[in-house]
Amino acid sequence: MTPRPHNPGENRVASNETKTLNDTKPLKVALLGFGTVGSAVARILSDEPERLPLRLTHVFNRNVERKRVQWTDPSVIWTSNVDEVLASDADIIVELVGGIDPAHDWVRQALQAGKSVVTANKKLIAAHGPELSRLAQEHGATLAFGASVAGGVPVIDALQEGLAGDKLYRVSGILNGTCNFILTKLENEGLDFATALKQAQEAGFAEADPTDDVDGYDARAKLVILARIGLKAIVQPEQVPCGSIRELDAVDFIYAHELGCTIRQISRAERTNQHVLASVRPALVPMDSPTAHITGSLNLVLSSGKYGGQTAFSGHGAGGHSTAVAVVSDLLDVARGGSYSDPRSQVEAEVLPVSANFADKYYLRFTVRDRPGIVAAIATALAAHGINIDALLQKPGFGKEALPFVVTLEECTAEKLESAMADIRKLDFLVGEPLTMPILTREL
Repeated sequence: MTPRPHNPGENRVASNETKTLNDTKPLKVALLGFGTVGSAVARILSDEPERLPLRLTHVFNRNVERKRVQWTDPSVIWTSNVDEVLASDADIIVELVGGIDPAHDWVRQALQAGKSVVTANKKLIAAHGPELSRLAQEHGATLAFGASVAGGVPVIDALQEGLAGDKLYRVSGILNGTCNFILTKLENEGLDFATALKQAQEAGFAEADPTDDVDGYDARAKLVILARIGLKAIVQPEQVPCGSIRELDAVDFIYAHELGCTIRQISRAERTNQHVLASVRPALVPMDSPTAHITGSLNLVLSSGKYGGQTAFSGHGAGGHSTAVAVVSDLLDVARGGSYSDPRSQVEAEVLPVSANFADKYYLRFTVRDRPGIVAAIATALAAHGINIDALLQKPGFGKEALPFVVTLEECTAEKLESAMADIRKLDFLVGEPLTMPILTREL
């Protein structure tokens, strides 16, 4: 056999590569953050030392003494000094502090030092994923973030490896369990939004400030990550418009049921050769669609491929234990030199223009001070933009000073509808902001 030519740079790269299970000693793991997820990760690593080729060596947290527990190995170093952790001999840094700053700087430092990083930080990966993936590649490290989308549902690994042979053109689904919990309460118990939100907060699903969840920003960060991994398209979070669920009411579910639908917060991104369509907003979905049967705090991710068709992934998307399992699974993937250790799948993506100009049927709910000519005025404004009304629905029993009714539209683009709504919002009989939602009759 002819010997392979020697490359002088090989020894340098090999010395800086991530340690794997081929090494004799367990990989050393340092945790940044010891909250709900961090403590659950530490528990798994501490309970399974013989099964897992991983050893917890450091725990960082502000005011760490109030976080210290007795069930970790006595050798674990507890510290409030992040520099001590970043300068340590840990092989893998697990970032669980959340947010962008200072997490972005800490992850950069770890990767530049040749340490691999595992993170569940969707905001960080959505905003800086391509940059950090390239940095990992340059320094022979690994960046793993499977826990950043859908918690315990291994969708990132599935898109990256299990569906690598397909050419995906769409990813969509229900990416925020808090919204789904609230919408289920509105639908099943007839609650108003404020009451349903309070119950979600009491159950631990919603934060004291629920903005990221109910206004779509949390789901948007996850969709951006899915677009990069599944569609090979680099999308910035601010490019994706979000719609809030705050204006929804139980009456909308009554009307939706009459149309054979229910309402879910839908995230969707679709790639063509030239651009990406993407949005996060509440939408009507048919009762026979997979999304209609996702209730409570469950998540659902749907991928559509040119050759393999549609694939669904469902499960609990949040919670300390399910996310911790995803984090430990990423640690094992790094240790085994798995999919995340191949940087090509992380950096092979294109920057494409993004719009939300989907063509859909639409549901419009108006609340008005009743008087003659209201429907005619709305129809005239829609017709001026080339939009046709499909149906009109009005339930009895509401007062004339705040009368809700629904207009459904034939298919039109989001751009056309927004132009028409700008005119309609000027009409003086409106009580409050009209509610607009797409009716997703075609495959998500």
